[in-house]
Amino acid sequence: MPTSTVRLRALDGRPLDDPVVRDTVIATAHAIAERTGIEVASISSEGDALVATLAADQLAALGFLAELRRLTESWYARKFGGDPLWGRGTEPGWDGLPEAGPWSGDES
Repeated sequence: MPTSTVRLRALDGRPLDDPVVRDTVIATAHAIAERTGIEVASISSEGDALVATLAADQLAALGFLAELRRLTESWYARKFGGDPLWGRGTEPGWDGLPEAGPWSGDES
């Protein structure tokens, strides 16, 4: 089984330093894994990011990540007054993907 490592980064600040936020995000990741049958090989958090290694190919890992983002973004907005939790990183390679590929529209 292939493994894929995925990362979600906070839009602003270090919300995962708050144990309630961190524990909820990690519990949600484990709940998604249990519901979908994807094994979480490892999961860790920094103040501004969650990193999970999944026993899944890249497509399944992307779907897992999208569901984690959707569920936790909704919870966070309700709990903390509508502010977004997740955002896009700004430095190159923030998502661990190659800079270009057949899916990027770069046909070179």
